[in-house]
Amino acid sequence: MKILWNDQIVDREVVRIDIEDRGYQYGDGIYEVIRIYNGHCFMLAEHMARLESSAQKIKLTLPYSIPQLTENLKLLIKTEGITEGEIYLQITRGIASPRNHEFPPAGSVKGVVTANVIPFERPDEMQQAGLSATVLPDERWLHCDIKSLSLLGNLLALDQAIEAGFDDAILQRDGFFTEASASNLWFVIDGIVYTHPDGRLVLPGITKLKVLQLCRQLEIPYREEPVPIEALRNTQECFLTNSVWEIVPIVAIDGKPVGTGVLGSITKQLQAAYIAATKNKSDSL
Repeated sequence: MKILWNDQIVDREVVRIDIEDRGYQYGDGIYEVIRIYNGHCFMLAEHMARLESSAQKIKLTLPYSIPQLTENLKLLIKTEGITEGEIYLQITRGIASPRNHEFPPAGSVKGVVTANVIPFERPDEMQQAGLSATVLPDERWLHCDIKSLSLLGNLLALDQAIEAGFDDAILQRDGFFTEASASNLWFVIDGIVYTHPDGRLVLPGITKLKVLQLCRQLEIPYREEPVPIEALRNTQECFLTNSVWEIVPIVAIDGKPVGTGVLGSITKQLQAAYIAATKNKSDSL
């Protein structure tokens, strides 16, 4: 396996992570997961814009320019020969010694870049059969808009859901749904698609961005506003979106079926439109 390590593509065995890398010690860094279709990155420009935004929010100076990172990712895909898969790209603040909670002075350390390509195919069975979920309190930090390496809050929620016999957790804060453990969250109520607006409580999802575009193209009414827990009783459909799974229905919540308990018509329509969009070269680089 080849790895992008800073600005070089090397064998995985060559990569060495320093014990004083701030990403290793503090989770002090950011990441992106980008889908590859037919050998090209889907919505790469949008992913890189979010990466840059996350970096700015945590005062991390990117060690390489966005054009440099983009070209290196493309070269990594070509080198690995992966046509269907995903890229995991991570940038930490770098190696700072001695260990200190305080950010190192600007320019004193250089961020560390790693990226690898993983073969992955569309999860067709999951997209058709759907998942079960349980509602849990959203106990994550208040900067969910940053795609941070620090994911313990998400992992604890997912673990709690799995231990209780569910596939995923959908999270609520102060009586309103935010998102799932690793996905944006959507509801269909009276034919209208709802999702939480971007802000500090949710990640500005790239797949979410595309689904909103598709809603406009398909003339499906939608609203970006928080959905209260009580709205579950009137929910006909519920689905999750992320770059890896694309669009996956939630067919049962806390043991009760959502709507008819199967893939809903609006979710199915959006799935088909999304798959078509992944074949559009204008969205791929």
